[in-house]
Amino acid sequence: MVVKKKRRDISDLDLGLPDTPSFDDFDTPDFAPPPPSGMEAPTPTATSLASPESSLEKLSSQVVSTLIQDGVPPIPTNFQLYFDRLLDEQPKEIQEEIHSMMELEGSNTDEQAIALEEKVKQAFRSIKQLLQISSNLYKNMTLMSRILSKRQSELGAFTDPEVKKVVKILQGDVSKLGTILDKQVGNMKTHYQATANIVQEIEAGSIFDQQFGVYNKRYLLSKLDLESQQIARFNHNSTLVTVTLNNEMRDLVPSEKAVLLMEKTVARLLMKTSRRSDIVAHYSQGVFAMLLKHTDLVNAERASGRLIDLVQSTNFFLGEKEVVLGVNIGIANISSSRSAEETLLAALEAMKQISLSKDVHVKIYENDNV
Repeated sequence: MVVKKKRRDISDLDLGLPDTPSFDDFDTPDFAPPPPSGMEAPTPTATSLASPESSLEKLSSQVVSTLIQDGVPPIPTNFQLYFDRLLDEQPKEIQEEIHSMMELEGSNTDEQAIALEEKVKQAFRSIKQLLQISSNLYKNMTLMSRILSKRQSELGAFTDPEVKKVVKILQGDVSKLGTILDKQVGNMKTHYQATANIVQEIEAGSIFDQQFGVYNKRYLLSKLDLESQQIARFNHNSTLVTVTLNNEMRDLVPSEKAVLLMEKTVARLLMKTSRRSDIVAHYSQGVFAMLLKHTDLVNAERASGRLIDLVQSTNFFLGEKEVVLGVNIGIANISSSRSAEETLLAALEAMKQISLSKDVHVKIYENDNV
């Protein structure tokens, strides 16, 4: 398979985390960007950042040099992408120092939105529980009123007027309390419905999949569309990868609960090995997708193979039985000539074709495989 490349792809850099195998950790040749006039060229190695005091400045200069050498526009998005990858290559003490500086900037917008979504949904769940408790109280008060009425009938045989008077007063008080509770429960139901409507509106614009802890399909499509526009303008390479448990795994484990646990394990592995610039999302029914920016088909295929090795080396137990996880991966090129939905369908189609062969677990969409 031959892939035409217009310039060096950022995915060619071996920038995996020291302790965690990176999804984009490849064995590729080193590069040395040309030095600016009158300046010594920084090199993307662990020794390029000599002292903690100047580490951030040197890394920033290195990022700009690499962007220019690769012919990538040094806009904020691309700068962050290269910055994160080159930072992953530095010694741990340098990484920790710069990460501590970055923490002062706070979370990014997406992370803040996800945190807000979770808090709103937690509040809604609490309101729902409160309404349930109030409803139970109302039912108990209604039951008490019925019991008093029954006991009043049983006391009808007694002639003591004082006893009858006390029972009658008590029944009247309980009846008044029941009326008040009925009105208050009605008001709570009204407020609950209003809250539910607000939560539904928030969910309509949600970007997070609560079940798997990754982005959702809506967010993925929006990022795919944006990346397609970026490619149309800057002409770089990006790919989409779809991942799901293979058929053998689903046939081996008939329990839906066990399958869900395996799917959650796959989602965690994707999040653990992805770069900060990658978008990991849940498409539907246990199918996950990862948008790999500035990554061509060759490197996406190579990274997919490494992901399969990582998944298979992960211990997963069903009771006392150890199960070797297996996934199928489809790859599609992101192009300005097709929509986000078409790109997603292309990757899904490639993944679907894998089921025809038990020996293949990674496949590139046939129209992209040039």
